[in-house]
Amino acid sequence: MISMNFLIDYNLNGPALILLGSLTGSGWLDLIDIRFIRFSEVELPMNSSDRQVWRFAQANQMILLTANRSMKGKDSLEQVIREENTPTSFPVLTIANVDRLLADSNYRERCVNRLIEIAIDIEYYKGTMRIFIP
Repeated sequence: MISMNFLIDYNLNGPALILLGSLTGSGWLDLIDIRFIRFSEVELPMNSSDRQVWRFAQANQMILLTANRSMKGKDSLEQVIREENTPTSFPVLTIANVDRLLADSNYRERCVNRLIEIAIDIEYYKGTMRIFIP
């Protein structure tokens, strides 16, 4: 069975529950072992820098699922990825529109399908840096 851990950015705890509900309802969790791991479960402080969060996810072979990590500054997620990404690095998945994820079931389903696609084919997506979903 395929197994994948997603580190859920602290700002996505609520939306991640909605995604997890969609994964469960669609039967994906019967086929793929997917875990959503919150910062609190791994004792990662909510005020961790983007660099600390990215390094933690990489060290633990997790896909970081986020919505609004910074794209400017020397410790921004974008800068960290540019400096530290390797061909074996796990990608960062960024939900393009969290409000739409919450309000639009079709959009949410597209996000779920993209998340599953990436989890199943993770070897293909390693090193791709950041992927906006859906």
